[in-house]
Amino acid sequence: METKQKSTKEATIGEGKTMAMISYLTIIGLVIAFVMNNEKKNEFASYHIRQSLGLALLAIALMVINIIPILGWIVSFLGFFVILFLWIKGVINASNSKMIPLPFIGKKSEEWFRNV
Repeated sequence: METKQKSTKEATIGEGKTMAMISYLTIIGLVIAFVMNNEKKNEFASYHIRQSLGLALLAIALMVINIIPILGWIVSFLGFFVILFLWIKGVINASNSKMIPLPFIGKKSEEWFRNV
Protein backbone atom coordinates (compact mmCIF):
# COMPACT_ATOMS: atom_id res chain seq x y z
CA MET A 1 0.00 0.00 0.00
CA GLU A 2 2.75 2.43 0.98
CA THR A 3 4.77 1.54 -2.13
CA LYS A 4 1.81 2.36 -4.38
CA GLN A 5 1.38 5.78 -2.75
CA LYS A 6 5.09 6.47 -3.08
CA SER A 7 5.15 5.50 -6.76
CA THR A 8 2.08 7.68 -7.44
CA LYS A 9 3.76 10.65 -5.76
CA GLU A 10 6.98 10.04 -7.71
CA ALA A 11 5.00 9.87 -10.96
CA THR A 12 3.29 13.18 -10.13
CA ILE A 13 6.64 14.82 -9.43
CA GLY A 14 8.14 13.34 -12.60
CA GLU A 15 5.28 14.67 -14.74
CA GLY A 16 5.38 18.14 -13.16
CA LYS A 17 9.15 18.59 -12.99
CA THR A 18 9.41 20.13 -16.46
CA MET A 19 6.63 22.61 -15.77
CA ALA A 20 8.19 23.46 -12.41
CA MET A 21 11.55 24.19 -14.03
CA ILE A 22 9.94 26.25 -16.82
CA SER A 23 8.08 28.38 -14.27
CA TYR A 24 11.37 29.83 -13.02
CA LEU A 25 12.46 30.97 -16.50
CA THR A 26 11.35 34.61 -16.78
CA ILE A 27 7.76 35.83 -16.75
CA ILE A 28 7.13 34.16 -20.12
CA GLY A 29 8.19 30.80 -18.69
CA LEU A 30 5.86 31.36 -15.75
CA VAL A 31 2.93 32.02 -18.11
CA ILE A 32 3.79 28.96 -20.23
CA ALA A 33 3.98 26.72 -17.14
CA PHE A 34 0.69 28.15 -15.84
CA VAL A 35 -1.09 27.44 -19.14
CA MET A 36 0.43 23.94 -19.41
CA ASN A 37 -0.61 23.17 -15.84
CA ASN A 38 -4.21 24.30 -16.41
CA GLU A 39 -4.73 21.50 -18.92
CA LYS A 40 -3.76 18.81 -16.43
CA LYS A 41 -3.37 19.93 -12.83
CA ASN A 42 -0.16 18.70 -11.26
CA GLU A 43 0.42 19.31 -7.54
CA PHE A 44 4.22 19.58 -7.85
CA ALA A 45 4.09 22.01 -10.77
CA SER A 46 1.37 24.10 -9.09
CA TYR A 47 3.51 24.43 -5.98
CA HIS A 48 6.50 25.75 -7.92
CA ILE A 49 4.32 27.99 -10.09
CA ARG A 50 3.04 29.61 -6.87
CA GLN A 51 6.61 30.06 -5.61
CA SER A 52 7.72 31.53 -8.94
CA LEU A 53 4.74 33.87 -9.03
CA GLY A 54 5.68 35.24 -5.60
CA LEU A 55 9.25 35.71 -6.81
CA ALA A 56 8.06 37.55 -9.94
CA LEU A 57 5.87 39.89 -7.89
CA LEU A 58 8.81 40.64 -5.59
CA ALA A 59 10.90 41.51 -8.66
CA ILE A 60 8.18 43.83 -9.96
CA ALA A 61 7.94 45.52 -6.56
CA LEU A 62 11.70 46.11 -6.62
CA MET A 63 11.41 47.65 -10.09
CA VAL A 64 8.85 50.09 -8.72
CA ILE A 65 11.07 50.89 -5.73
CA ASN A 66 13.95 51.52 -8.17
CA ILE A 67 12.13 54.65 -9.37
CA ILE A 68 12.95 56.38 -6.05
CA PRO A 69 16.30 58.16 -6.34
CA ILE A 70 19.26 57.05 -4.20
CA LEU A 71 17.49 55.11 -1.42
CA GLY A 72 15.36 53.22 -3.93
CA TRP A 73 18.43 52.45 -6.00
CA ILE A 74 20.24 51.05 -2.98
CA VAL A 75 17.28 48.91 -1.90
CA SER A 76 16.77 47.72 -5.46
CA PHE A 77 20.46 46.86 -5.87
CA LEU A 78 20.49 44.79 -2.66
CA GLY A 79 17.11 43.28 -3.53
CA PHE A 80 18.54 42.04 -6.82
CA PHE A 81 20.90 39.75 -4.90
CA VAL A 82 18.05 38.50 -2.71
CA ILE A 83 15.99 37.70 -5.81
CA LEU A 84 18.98 35.97 -7.41
CA PHE A 85 19.44 33.83 -4.29
CA LEU A 86 15.73 32.96 -4.14
CA TRP A 87 15.65 32.14 -7.85
CA ILE A 88 18.64 29.77 -7.55
CA LYS A 89 17.06 28.17 -4.46
CA GLY A 90 13.78 27.64 -6.34
CA VAL A 91 15.47 26.11 -9.39
CA ILE A 92 17.48 23.77 -7.18
CA ASN A 93 14.36 22.72 -5.25
CA ALA A 94 12.45 22.04 -8.48
CA SER A 95 15.30 20.08 -10.04
CA ASN A 96 15.76 18.00 -6.87
CA SER A 97 12.00 17.23 -6.70
CA LYS A 98 11.54 19.06 -3.39
CA MET A 99 8.55 21.09 -2.31
CA ILE A 100 10.33 23.39 0.13
CA PRO A 101 9.08 27.00 0.42
CA LEU A 102 11.47 29.75 -0.59
CA PRO A 103 12.92 31.80 2.28
CA PHE A 104 11.12 35.07 3.09
CA ILE A 105 8.32 34.75 0.50
CA GLY A 106 7.53 31.04 0.23
CA LYS A 107 4.84 30.73 2.90
CA LYS A 108 3.09 33.92 1.76
CA SER A 109 3.17 32.73 -1.86
CA GLU A 110 1.47 29.50 -0.82
CA GLU A 111 -1.18 31.46 1.07
CA TRP A 112 -1.84 34.17 -1.53
CA PHE A 113 -1.85 31.94 -4.60
CA ARG A 114 -3.42 28.77 -3.22
CA ASN A 115 -5.97 28.72 -6.07
CA VAL A 116 -3.29 28.51 -8.78
